[in-house]
Amino acid sequence: MSDKNPEKGEVSRRDFLGLAAIGTAVLSALGVLAGVLRIFKPDVHFEESKKFKIGKPEQFPVGTVKKFDDKKLFVFSDEDGFYAITAVCQHLGCIVYKTDWGFQCPCHGSKYDQMGNVIGGPAPRGLPWFKIEQLVDGSLVVDASKEVPKGTKYIYV
Repeated sequence: MSDKNPEKGEVSRRDFLGLAAIGTAVLSALGVLAGVLRIFKPDVHFEESKKFKIGKPEQFPVGTVKKFDDKKLFVFSDEDGFYAITAVCQHLGCIVYKTDWGFQCPCHGSKYDQMGNVIGGPAPRGLPWFKIEQLVDGSLVVDASKEVPKGTKYIYV
């Protein structure tokens, strides 16, 4: 087959390369257009706030332990004040439950004392404590983005 006399129904090499070049240019233009249109869609991922209200101090009488399942958090109230401990096991992220002696992970058996210190199991570190503060309206707020040293309590006056 020669380039000069293609048989009926066949495409010459020159025509094929021309069509391939046009196709490549069209695909490239579509890729550029897709990139340009992508500029108008913001690349924002919204996260739930790590700072949230838990209620008024009156809702937590001395000796109260309240679990916030949606926030994966325990809030305690004792004679010295309020404190918040995460309910997320530090081994693989399971949710711990409260026991008489502290906390236990139902998945892999990590055990924590009342302060959240590891006393058994595979957990590499204790349960973090989170900062509690009070707003002007009197509501208590937990800031789960700020860990505080174990034993740090918010004192309500």
